[in-house]
Amino acid sequence: MPVRQLSETTVNRIAAGEVVERPASVVKELVENALDAGATRIEVATDGGGRRLIRVADDGAGMTRADLDLAVERHATSKLDGDDLLQISTLGFRGEALPSIGSIARLTITTRHAAEPNAWAITVDGGVKSDIKPAALSEGTRVEVKDLFYATPARLKFLKSDRSEAEAVREVVRRLAMSRPDVTFTLASDERAPVMWPAALPGAAGRLARLADILGSEFRLNAVEVRAERDGTVVEGYAGLPTHTRANSLGQYLFVNGRPVRDKLLIGVIRGAYADYLPRDRHPVVALFVTLPPREVDVNVHPAKTEVRFRDNALVRSLLMHALKEGLARDAQRAATTGGTATIAAFRPAALPRRGNFDWRRSPSRPLPPRGAVAAWSTAEPGFAETAQAVFDVGSAAATARVEITEPAPDLLDRPLGAARAQVHDTYIVAQTRDGLVIVDQHAAHERLVYERMKATLGKSGVARQILLIPEIVELDTADVERLLARADELNRFGLAIEPFGPGAIAVRETPSMLGEIDAGALARDLAEHLAEWDEALPLERRLMHVAATMACYGSVRAGRRLKPEEMNALLREMEVTPNSGQCNHGRPTYVELKLTDIERLFGRR
Repeated sequence: MPVRQLSETTVNRIAAGEVVERPASVVKELVENALDAGATRIEVATDGGGRRLIRVADDGAGMTRADLDLAVERHATSKLDGDDLLQISTLGFRGEALPSIGSIARLTITTRHAAEPNAWAITVDGGVKSDIKPAALSEGTRVEVKDLFYATPARLKFLKSDRSEAEAVREVVRRLAMSRPDVTFTLASDERAPVMWPAALPGAAGRLARLADILGSEFRLNAVEVRAERDGTVVEGYAGLPTHTRANSLGQYLFVNGRPVRDKLLIGVIRGAYADYLPRDRHPVVALFVTLPPREVDVNVHPAKTEVRFRDNALVRSLLMHALKEGLARDAQRAATTGGTATIAAFRPAALPRRGNFDWRRSPSRPLPPRGAVAAWSTAEPGFAETAQAVFDVGSAAATARVEITEPAPDLLDRPLGAARAQVHDTYIVAQTRDGLVIVDQHAAHERLVYERMKATLGKSGVARQILLIPEIVELDTADVERLLARADELNRFGLAIEPFGPGAIAVRETPSMLGEIDAGALARDLAEHLAEWDEALPLERRLMHVAATMACYGSVRAGRRLKPEEMNALLREMEVTPNSGQCNHGRPTYVELKLTDIERLFGRR
């Protein structure tokens, strides 16, 4: 077959295949154009998931008649001052979006520039450009895309349902709205009710307000501000607490110079920064913004501009890691507020049955009965108030609930975790604060304390060890024995000395002294199981932290152990000064805080 020159229409449609994958791609290109035009208000409307209609209107600078005529030509752009592709300071620059969209759909652009007496409109139908005509528009630009992919019907069968495509459009607008909190965004579709994100104040407070509007108020309450700067590169944003996680990584939003990206390098750094806090099946929620000189990043890697390449990967990686670790270490004593909300919801009583006459005994605001008179005041169907009063009555406490009835020291009530008042089921510590109460899982809390102590000791002088008078022989599967012996040097750094003891067994000769008396055999078996799951590619530091976390679990106060009041208070005080004490080594919260106002709502006092 001889070589021939492709027609302009065919070239445009090939380019459209690279730029326009689905309706969300069109919305992304058009909204980015609006932002580059200086818009402060952007409205997006779709029909049929964007298949039948996409309309993007803004109040930006608009275009003159001459600019409008060139805007729908290939490789025409207003976003490059010259031919330097390394000096990109705008979101769009390729000059392919509008002609590519016009080649596969019916595209209409209406725009008005401040220097023009009226607005102008142009239509591109399947690659055929119409004449420019006068139009009515007060300001900015309005772009309408109808019958997407009608000129390339084969692409239609690759689209998903209208609802799925509409959700993809929504996600694109959400990401762009996060990057520009100073712009008002409105999104309307036939699938959902319209939503508007109003412009926020400048600065960190405004950015957090916009993130809360999009990600929910829970993110605002459980977010940690992070920031780091070096050599002109700035990393800032918000990272969710380790106890505020999701089952997938879709809650990780990354931006480079205001451009939403999905960069594998940055996602890997986030995973590494949270490795010391989360189990492998949980993912953090973050919104991070990287700002650096345009010449230090290549945004011309992918036609859809969703991937970037950094000139100095090590600088960006280390700066992001430092920002996350510093922020988490600063605020990781906090536990997610969602734990308290879920606890309140679990306590909330079911609605009482309605009766003809009001029964004062069922009123949650009635006066409390004298001690010992609860049973006499109760009815055949006791309400939540009666049951709760009976449980907290110190005169009839259950055998598994030990109550400290002495008056707590006033200074302890002002501490973040308050004063210990009771131990329930020999597992949970109930502490009182000035404005509520705190419930602590004693094992999870002490597990984190031992882990942090072990890390600190390892970094300073190494872990002290105790020699067993009689080595403990542990029988294991041959494969488990090989895994443990292959990691013998790493285990030895933490004070666990093991040796081979014939086929299918090891001898444990030394254990970390800070763990006290432990079941060395159970620890060795647990470590063998974890080693089978760990990635061989993990760096040594990460593997050592996994070992430390497992050992800490065996050296912690176990559930079911009775604690004295002074022991409980000592545990609370140590939690307040220990980094990352808001969650255990497995990512579970170590305590739940209940505000007095929330508890009062349960009883109708508010």
